[in-house]
Amino acid sequence: MEDNVDWRMDQWRAERPDIDPSPMGVVARIQRACRLLERELRDHFATHDLQLWEFDILGTLRRSGPPFRLTAGQLVEASMVTSGAITNRIDRLVARELVTREVDPLNRRSVLVTLTGRGRELIDPVVTAHVDLEARLLGELSGDDRDRLADLLRKLLIVLGDHSPGNPLGPRAPLDT
Repeated sequence: MEDNVDWRMDQWRAERPDIDPSPMGVVARIQRACRLLERELRDHFATHDLQLWEFDILGTLRRSGPPFRLTAGQLVEASMVTSGAITNRIDRLVARELVTREVDPLNRRSVLVTLTGRGRELIDPVVTAHVDLEARLLGELSGDDRDRLADLLRKLLIVLGDHSPGNPLGPRAPLDT
């Protein structure tokens, strides 16, 4: 069975036999998979009155453990967005009473963002439904296939400069603004 990218690759091979388009095939498949997965996730979160970025921030706070609080800087690093974007997003979540924002008493230049009870009541069942959805989306892949794919994607991300927050390799560039 062929996918959309196979069709495009055949066209490149016919029109430009002098080049090897195989790298284009890998990148195009990653891009298309990302778009298709994001569409599914966006539709899923909409049924819970959430946007992708809201889930990202609420989920980041929830998985941080009690007291479900991080600095705005930690949210920037975990979310890979700019500080301006995170400020706007925090403002919107505060307006929905899903998080609170306060000046850090130990460092007045820092802002603490805390998941509210209302935010936790929203995010907990959404996380469960989210994991179920992702399992369904990957349902055609065996456990070994998922592990291999995860390993390959991890390797690619590291080569591209991605790493876990706090890694001494230096700051990562934001993915969006």
